[in-house]
Amino acid sequence: MNYQIIIKRVDTVNELEGYWSDEDLIHLLEKFNYPDGATAEKKNLPELLEMAISDYEPNEAAEIVLTYKLSEELNEGQIQQISHNMLIDKVCEEYPEIHLQGRLFHTNQLLFKAYNGKFPNAKASVVHFSMTPDEDKTAKVLTKENVLKLLNNGLSDRNLIKRLFDDQISQNIPFPEAEGIIWELKTDDNVNYTLVTSENWINNEDLISSEFESILEEIIEEV
Repeated sequence: MNYQIIIKRVDTVNELEGYWSDEDLIHLLEKFNYPDGATAEKKNLPELLEMAISDYEPNEAAEIVLTYKLSEELNEGQIQQISHNMLIDKVCEEYPEIHLQGRLFHTNQLLFKAYNGKFPNAKASVVHFSMTPDEDKTAKVLTKENVLKLLNNGLSDRNLIKRLFDDQISQNIPFPEAEGIIWELKTDDNVNYTLVTSENWINNEDLISSEFESILEEIIEEV
């Protein structure tokens, strides 16, 4: 199916509001030995957590937050290693398990704010765009995989996704990594979309055209 794609804008952000719920903040306060989070005013929770975190050594704080978010998928040794590496590198951009990079980004930025820059400052991209099928076609809900394949024609050859996954993004074969590359994909009408990803995956310079056409082919599943 042929689609008309329009890139409306790309916002570069240091954090994504609403990721950490009040419940998350209260649980984290408990883990940082601040037991009164449940009775505190909701608007004060972020500031209280930043103060509680700053009482710990950076790598210790990183280990606590990582354990809270990723203990079901990473073992103690992996978490300890990441907690040390986070002070040196943008682990959220380099970690080989792509599906964990989004959560690592949110953890990194929470710690970046609490320690006034001791952690590297990672950034996310919020891409606002539309994907409109041919006039005689009804718009369907596009998956993350669909969206990346349709964006291919508008991305520079220098784009990291194209360099690492050229076959997957340009051919009608499965692209399972898309689920981890795009952290959020939202639409209210199946035409206008917003996606959230790392600036490392897509940034303003990667998008070489604001309007272009792409064809979405049916994926041929590998046998």
